Amino acid sequence: MNLNDVNEKYKEDYLNSYFETLNVSNDSEIDWNRMIIRALEFHEFEFADCKALLDMIDDRDFIFKYKHDLEIKFEEMVGWFLKEKMGIPSRSIPPLLSDGRRIDLLGLYVMVERDGGYRSVTVDNLWPAIAKDLGFEYQDGDFIRVIYAMYLDVLIYYYRFKSIQEKVQDKEMMKE
Repeated sequence: MNLNDVNEKYKEDYLNSYFETLNVSNDSEIDWNRMIIRALEFHEFEFADCKALLDMIDDRDFIFKYKHDLEIKFEEMVGWFLKEKMGIPSRSIPPLLSDGRRIDLLGLYVMVERDGGYRSVTVDNLWPAIAKDLGFEYQDGDFIRVIYAMYLDVLIYYYRFKSIQEKVQDKEMMKE
């Protein structure tokens, strides 16, 4: 119980100090959440803003309220990750079906996470249902799976790795 209190205090302190460092000086805006989302930037050697954005997306009410801003920032993050971190400049953001319809990467990410992640969705053969939920046909499921693998799978793996790495560092700090 005490360890949870310490972890929660650390999260509050860390998150407050982190968000204070963001460039959110637009006085005409009242909505701090929107300002924070818009202030996120993706840099070559940092993953902190990517992690912060993915952490924000855990809350469905938050996604619903800020969907437009989050979609824009999410695509920006995926594009940055593919081009800068992975060295893949050739993938279009957002991805498009052959008929020109755009694939909502944020929606795809949220649906796959809701259903247990890439491996669970694949094992349970839920890709046709995900395609249908995104507004496509059931037969587009395999294409949607490939899009997830090409655009999001490594990013999510890296995010989880960084999250675990951070937890280990937090535990090490608490031992000292």
